[in-house]
Amino acid sequence: MKPDLTSLLGRTVTLTVDRPLGTAHPRHPDLIYPVNYGFLPDVTGGDGEAQDVYILGVDAPVERFTGVVIAIVHRADDVEDKLVAAPAGMTFTVAQIEQAVRFQERFFAHTVELVHINETYDT
Repeated sequence: MKPDLTSLLGRTVTLTVDRPLGTAHPRHPDLIYPVNYGFLPDVTGGDGEAQDVYILGVDAPVERFTGVVIAIVHRADDVEDKLVAAPAGMTFTVAQIEQAVRFQERFFAHTVELVHINETYDT
């Protein structure tokens, strides 16, 4: 069963970045990360590992990041969902999030849930 991540929406979190912007996926070297991607070390995701998080609004590779969880990518056909974080005060629409995470999420049926906005996008 997937953990309920909705309590993290709108919260400030500090992430460890294990796949900085511009780096290749460890098992799929043709997949280059166009955003920083990391994890919350103290939150367990649906796969039993630390919870994964896309980082938007940061245009350079980083090793750590503190920001606000602005969305959840709910995967209908996977054991885990993904969080989306951004710098405090920065907002994105569902369409902007979809575009930013398409490099990976195009392989999954999903919806995007935004913090404080009742807008979802089905793929």
